[in-house]
Amino acid sequence: MIGRILNLRRAGVLGLNARNGDYIFHYNQRKYYPLVDDKILCKERMVRENLPVPELIGVLREMHEVGDVADMLGECKEFVVKPANGSGGDGILVILGSQGEYFLDADGRMVDFETLEHHITNIIGGIYSLGGQPDAAMIESLVHFDPAFSRLTYHGVPDVRVIVFKGYPVMAMSRLPTRRSHGKANLHQGAIGVGIDLGSGITMGGVSGNSTVSHHPDTGAEIAGFHVPGWNRILDMSSRCYEAVHLGYLGVDIVLDRDLGPLILELNARPGLNIQIANRRGLRHRLDAVDAHCIELGDVVENPAQRAQWSRDILGEAAQQAKLAG
Repeated sequence: MIGRILNLRRAGVLGLNARNGDYIFHYNQRKYYPLVDDKILCKERMVRENLPVPELIGVLREMHEVGDVADMLGECKEFVVKPANGSGGDGILVILGSQGEYFLDADGRMVDFETLEHHITNIIGGIYSLGGQPDAAMIESLVHFDPAFSRLTYHGVPDVRVIVFKGYPVMAMSRLPTRRSHGKANLHQGAIGVGIDLGSGITMGGVSGNSTVSHHPDTGAEIAGFHVPGWNRILDMSSRCYEAVHLGYLGVDIVLDRDLGPLILELNARPGLNIQIANRRGLRHRLDAVDAHCIELGDVVENPAQRAQWSRDILGEAAQQAKLAG
């Protein structure tokens, strides 16, 4: 057991206690948590910072407002309903279209207005919120994922998670929806986590749970070797989120719309550690590299573009392999 722990430390694997004590508690002031925990506040802040996000159709905060959802939607037949303070993908309802008087969800099931309204009342009642507190339901426009991902997803929108430390992107992965995850990009529900090389934006391999995956289980497509479109822009946007919400240790979730390009879906003040499994790399060495770089800079403060470029140049796989070889 001791040998295994030492091996994990040598590999730079960051554990839950170290993540919480050394990074989240140390670099994330609690007064800024609402900017990321509340998806409505987060979206408003992103818009204020000129960071692109999916369009907000409307917000429902009170039970008596649920009857207004038909007027709010109008002719819109593609949308996403989500709790403002939810977590883990729970409570998210994705509507892909309509058939007669029914909507069609991501699993192809028919959803009538009564069911839709009932789901919204559950959200407002706090069934999916952090701590079970009363919540708000937000309705967003549906993201039409970039067709480049068509062979790597099942009935859903893949996303990209970037861990940002002190404004520097340090690790990234894509989460690919599967039949098992019901079209949601959520690892706990069965989506595939895929490591991404920071330097090139090319995928390196996938995991499902704790098992490695080489091909998508539903499409058969090979996972490694895919170049994520708009990679430089994704890293630049992720870096800019540091100034936007003032959190030193941050997870940035981005989706790629076929027409609008990268859009920030949400931010996370407590990003999970499965990204290390997806990348077959530990976070600790990269976090230490950022610390050392900031000490070297002294009073110099790099802008988001400079920070993203440093991450591409220093933390990319080519640079990492060269360092190991040297």
